[in-house]
Amino acid sequence: MTQTSNRLMDEFAKLMTDATGVAQGVRREAETAMRSQLERIMSELDLIQREEFETVRDMALKARAENEALQQRVAALEARLAGDEARLAADEEGPLAD
Repeated sequence: MTQTSNRLMDEFAKLMTDATGVAQGVRREAETAMRSQLERIMSELDLIQREEFETVRDMALKARAENEALQQRVAALEARLAGDEARLAADEEGPLAD
């Protein structure tokens, strides 16, 4: 009876091992099918990937920094131009005052 019990347990263990393998295979197949469906849906929604978003964001940050630098440069040039115009106006009024 002990041999029969052991053989029965061995067969049962093999069956469970095979069943586990089949279940894992089914799970992998389901995951693959779901992943491909999600990728298809996402491509139809015209979503972008994170890498593309990060690249565009970095470009926008760089453009903003360059814009701010150019604004400061223009303001400095305008101030300089205003100072030059004020000096020219003062020089033109100076000889008339004499």
